[in-house]
Amino acid sequence: MSNDEGPDASSVRPLVVPAADGRIDGTAADGRIDGTAADGRIDGTAADGRIDGTAADGRIDGSAADDPFGVYVHVPFCSVRCGYCDFNTYTADELGEGATRASFADTAIAEVHRMAEAVGPRPVETVFFGGGTPTQLPAEDLVRILGAVDDTLGLAPGAEVTTEANPDSVDATGLRILREGGFTRISFGVQSAVRHVLATLERTHDPERVPQAVRWAREAGFDQLSIDLIYGTPGESLQDWEHTLDQAVALEPDHVSAYALIVEDGTAFARKVRRGEVTMPDDDETAEKYLLADERLGAAGLGWYELSNWARDESAHCRHNLLYWRSDDWWGIGPGAHSHVAGRRWWNVKHPAAYAGRLAAGRSPELDAEVVDDATQRMEQVMLRSRLREGVPTSLVASRGSALADLERRGLVDVDLDRVVLTLEGRLLADAVVRDLT
Repeated sequence: MSNDEGPDASSVRPLVVPAADGRIDGTAADGRIDGTAADGRIDGTAADGRIDGTAADGRIDGSAADDPFGVYVHVPFCSVRCGYCDFNTYTADELGEGATRASFADTAIAEVHRMAEAVGPRPVETVFFGGGTPTQLPAEDLVRILGAVDDTLGLAPGAEVTTEANPDSVDATGLRILREGGFTRISFGVQSAVRHVLATLERTHDPERVPQAVRWAREAGFDQLSIDLIYGTPGESLQDWEHTLDQAVALEPDHVSAYALIVEDGTAFARKVRRGEVTMPDDDETAEKYLLADERLGAAGLGWYELSNWARDESAHCRHNLLYWRSDDWWGIGPGAHSHVAGRRWWNVKHPAAYAGRLAAGRSPELDAEVVDDATQRMEQVMLRSRLREGVPTSLVASRGSALADLERRGLVDVDLDRVVLTLEGRLLADAVVRDLT
């Protein structure tokens, strides 16, 4: 939320309300930064979607081979479409001709080879399979895509490889195949441990199944296990949220993401809100649930390292998301996936059939691109790095001296010699803090 008259301590909400799907506010699940176009031409980009400044053969110049680099794989398939979700996802009857789940791995691998030609050789430090529900695909297909990344660019030693999963989209055998195939981390979309909350969200899994899925993942040998939660669903009481937190802690995860539900324009959920069929909680209730999460997770040994993410220790931080928050480089594979390399961003065509058709014809799946100028880069770095416990380098906000002093006086930030870090109160008012710093 924004407040043009400045923050009001009696009505607060964490940073424009973090998104419900586990993504950071300011970045989408497909890797793009909010505020960039999802489609439409930008003047100065090539008709074939090639980024200005790249070589005619598709190679990207301007980033060093030893800079952090990640790969995001967008798997756009879901068994059902949840009413609150505005991501680029498709059920089986929405795919149309030319795109199938059975052919997706081969199509994605074709883009992996294009990526390798553009940026290789470059060791990949993180790979993240998101969606959609990546585990709607056979585990063998996910392993094949990961194998293509390793075969072309190479996984760095100790690379973090994550897949998202729903508790009802995995079994013990599939999880074992994923782990043996190189996946090191799994993130379960639990969202809530309360049946009526899951029903409102149109989630399909039985909360009683979650401990079994977690046990299977532990038995398979995953290095890290993360739980994704949503709070602020209409009808969810504070006691409901407390129960969800207790159940999440009992699973002994290495990492927890907890995001407030937001209403995205154009979704079925937004239409329900507009018709008055459901009522969103007020800002005070949302803030109270955020504070409860921070308290309960902290007491369980999970410390915050990003506004909506807690981990047992530094080794459990999601290194892939840190690439986003630190404005590092990543390449997005898949329909609608966004990429950022060497200060340039581009995004693929959205529909799986169009994506598959372009690659089958030997064409780039890129729809459009833009170059990030210095002013925009600084603004985005302040916006994203402010979410981190490590804070914003003071060099990025040196020009905001009086505003910074005022934020420190009001107890919203702590300032040391080289970092500006949000206090707990500042985390609740982070959108206003960021506005003052930019």
